[in-house]
Amino acid sequence: MTETTSSTYRIQGATGEWEVVIGLEVHAQISTESKLFSGASTKFGAEPNANVSLIDAAMPGMLPVPNRECIRQAVRTGMALDARINAWSRFDRKNYFYADLPQGYQISQLYHPIVGEGALMIDADEKAGIPEPKQIGIERLHIEQDAGKLMHDQHPTRSYVDLNRCGVALMEIVSRPDMTSPAEAGAYLRKLRSVLRYVGSCDGNMEEGSMRADVNVSVRRKGEPLGTRTETKNVNSVRFVMQAIEHEANRQVDVLEAGGAIVQETRLFDPDKIETRSMRSKEDAHDYRYFPDPDLLPLELNEAFLNECRASLPELPDAKVKRYREVLGISEGNTTIITADLDVVRLFEETLAVTAKEQGKSEADVAKAVSNWIVSTVMGEANTRGLALNVDNFKPLASSAILSLVASGALSGGMAKEVFVYHLDEGKDPLAIVEERGMKQTSDTGAIETVIAGVLAANADKVAEYRSGKDKLFGFFVGQTMKAMAGKGNPAVINDLLKKALDG
Repeated sequence: MTETTSSTYRIQGATGEWEVVIGLEVHAQISTESKLFSGASTKFGAEPNANVSLIDAAMPGMLPVPNRECIRQAVRTGMALDARINAWSRFDRKNYFYADLPQGYQISQLYHPIVGEGALMIDADEKAGIPEPKQIGIERLHIEQDAGKLMHDQHPTRSYVDLNRCGVALMEIVSRPDMTSPAEAGAYLRKLRSVLRYVGSCDGNMEEGSMRADVNVSVRRKGEPLGTRTETKNVNSVRFVMQAIEHEANRQVDVLEAGGAIVQETRLFDPDKIETRSMRSKEDAHDYRYFPDPDLLPLELNEAFLNECRASLPELPDAKVKRYREVLGISEGNTTIITADLDVVRLFEETLAVTAKEQGKSEADVAKAVSNWIVSTVMGEANTRGLALNVDNFKPLASSAILSLVASGALSGGMAKEVFVYHLDEGKDPLAIVEERGMKQTSDTGAIETVIAGVLAANADKVAEYRSGKDKLFGFFVGQTMKAMAGKGNPAVINDLLKKALDG
């Protein structure tokens, strides 16, 4: 049985409580058009073995040449993780024999990685059992080439090999065993994916395999040394990572409480059964016979290259959250929602810039209205229509036009969403929709006063009650006036004129 409180996460076994210790090894595909050591394409979805060079196929005499952009993106990622960048690093050969690895070895970095220790801060989430922000240590980030893929479902008695991914550049980002609950692991993975996407070094698409996690789990009694860990390989969603941890931790507790011992091994997660299964015993480094790759010189990074990498970094998630709250004055809830996804950030910031220019105001003056519009109206329509929340599906110019109509008093806030829906359905300019459908809000005091006079005359008894002290009836008169004007009256003007008429 697992227990989660606001301050800790424990597994309650028959003999007492157990702590869970978690570390993640995240493999992130570097966003480049060509592979780590060849010019073959990295495009997803190509026909099997369409993106394979002579180097990837390990033809005799072929020598690897490092892709400079892969090195650059790894360095930029390390900087974004506030990690130590190693100006001198080296590639090693990790030897193992498998059908999807034509060379018989993988080029990786074991002893001298390009990026050393860093850290990632995860946010507090009381509901998930993370009571305060927590720093998760990064042990290292190294570069390596991916293997190919075995296909077992194409023929009843044969397996086929697709080498399209063979040689694709990966960053392996290894955390410290600093996480103690599935919620913390999920928060870490989401935050890391966000950083990678902000930097542009990985698209973070776990469904397509461009980001996946090896999950290391062990359990122990409070205050005892670390227990024996297992590694669950290639988990490809945040939800599955959390489920794998939950199952594996409980499995280990059951084994230990039954008098058994945990074997250091590699396991597989079955998302259909929500369980882990043993694959093979866990190898140590010496089993792979690592040695320096003789075909590749060490990487030596000069100061000019490092300065260029540092200067190219965008505003990162934590800095953006701070600016949104402190400079733009956006609510904490809206900030959290917007900054969680880079596409939403781009949509918000482009809409903000266009709206501020349209209204002749500063971004801080319109930021609250724009953020509320994106989070409520635009996000709501995206969910209803099953559309991705980005600038391609929801044009900033259209949202800006509607917000500017509301700000000028030409359109009521209540009708703004209707105009937006018509715009999405018909593709027409919002201003044209307002004109064609007669949705323009009136601020004509004479016309409003005439309607108010009619409302007061029709409700003389309630006017008397209001004037005798029942001032809560004011909302009733506002509603009746808005109803009489079919929602086209300017609420601010109606409120002002009603106040004068009733008090007079």
